[in-house]
Amino acid sequence: MTAAAILAVDGGNSKTDVVLVDAGGAVLGAARGPGASHHHLGVPAAMETLEALVATACRAAGVDPAERPLAEVGVCCLAGLDLPADDEAIGPAVAARRWARETLLHNDVFAVLRAGTERTWGVGVVVGAGMNCAGVAPDGREVRFPALGELSGDWGGGRDIGVAAVGAALRGEDGRGPRTALVQLVPGHFGLPSALAVVEAVFLGRIGSQRVLELAPLVLAAAEAGDRVAADLVGRQVDEVVAMAGAAIRRLHLTGRDVDVALGGGLFHRDDPAFVERIAAGIAEVAPAAKLRQVTAPPVVGAALLGLDRLGAPPAAAERLRATLTHERLLALQPVAASNP
Repeated sequence: MTAAAILAVDGGNSKTDVVLVDAGGAVLGAARGPGASHHHLGVPAAMETLEALVATACRAAGVDPAERPLAEVGVCCLAGLDLPADDEAIGPAVAARRWARETLLHNDVFAVLRAGTERTWGVGVVVGAGMNCAGVAPDGREVRFPALGELSGDWGGGRDIGVAAVGAALRGEDGRGPRTALVQLVPGHFGLPSALAVVEAVFLGRIGSQRVLELAPLVLAAAEAGDRVAADLVGRQVDEVVAMAGAAIRRLHLTGRDVDVALGGGLFHRDDPAFVERIAAGIAEVAPAAKLRQVTAPPVVGAALLGLDRLGAPPAAAERLRATLTHERLLALQPVAASNP
């Protein structure tokens, strides 16, 4: 027998959480560290990043990381597992590490979905830097999307909202578009005199392009205050969430069910009932009995719950896991340093 029942991994683009859990839902050890996306690091470096985190979680649990397998079931929910080619690249690499007797590979949206519902099925939507969606039917059928951005027809998340905010601010400033509070808010956020100065600074690299993500909360606040241009951007985001979730619901034939729709990611961390209510109204047109659930648990909880599901653990195990594997516990961990530039 292995020391742990489950090795759960939530590997994102910017951070990764790894936990070891026993069959009763008790957390044995945990580790937090840098992102482990194979698209950003390459497969070998991504595996080394995960290996370092697994070893740290093992030491926290008093388990020898060299004694393989470490767990009965490994659940790896990883950013970038979007296409069959990604599964083919990552699957053998994970299997070669022998972290668990059986390994389940999923896109990280599946962790958010499971963290946001008490059921083993439903639909999950993540709106962070970008956006993605996945769904699982009661019979286990799955739906997911490529989520490759403009190439796969996506729009939404902090990056797209931020870029659109900069563009709207400049258009309002130079007369091509309507006046908007973003004309002042966008340059004010960066301490610059004009929207044109922001465009120039981002284009020339004086402001990192990732910093446009910081503008999403400004857009939501401006929309709430009545700015029509900002409201149009928020409306577009609402439409995209409804389009993705609605497509998943229809493809899984869940329009007549009380399907849980779990909403996760940074854009949903803000207290904005009107934003969520607009999404709820759109989804209700597709599935009138659907229930929206804002995800409050760390996504790695969802990965661990998928492992408990696989083992057929009782509900008490899930309750124990949710009660003990909290954001506060993970934030208290000493982060594992990145080993790659």
